[in-house]
Amino acid sequence: MEALGAGLAQACVDCCAHGMVIYLQGELGAGKTTLVRGFVRASGHKGAVKSPTYTLVEPYEDLSPPIYHFDLYRLSDPEELEFMGVRDYFGAQGVSLVEWPEQGEGVLPPADLIVRIGYLQQGRDVALAAGSSAGERVIHGLKSHNSL
Repeated sequence: MEALGAGLAQACVDCCAHGMVIYLQGELGAGKTTLVRGFVRASGHKGAVKSPTYTLVEPYEDLSPPIYHFDLYRLSDPEELEFMGVRDYFGAQGVSLVEWPEQGEGVLPPADLIVRIGYLQQGRDVALAAGSSAGERVIHGLKSHNSL
């Protein structure tokens, strides 16, 4: 999952797909945060990459483009996102990785890319779906780098 996250980060850079919104879907323990760790580290972050389960968002604004890691698992009402100023995070220059996007339905912007992670007996099953032309370019970039 870390390698996929790193490949996804590279594909985003190669495709000039800044301003990306990426939904990460899967059961607890499927590897969503591990994928984010690979993405953030491949983007140049040297420190720890933790899940923002209680804070809802972990910003990595020192990176270019800035990365925002959302974990909405504990969100009880999508309107809570409005109170925290969620729209400020979804600018033209940032990449937003959103775990549990269904918890923010109606408030979150649409995804450019949806990553669905499922369990296999050994390993994981990952399906990618583009929600925009930028998402299509990222998927094509992943395929051309043999990251899929």
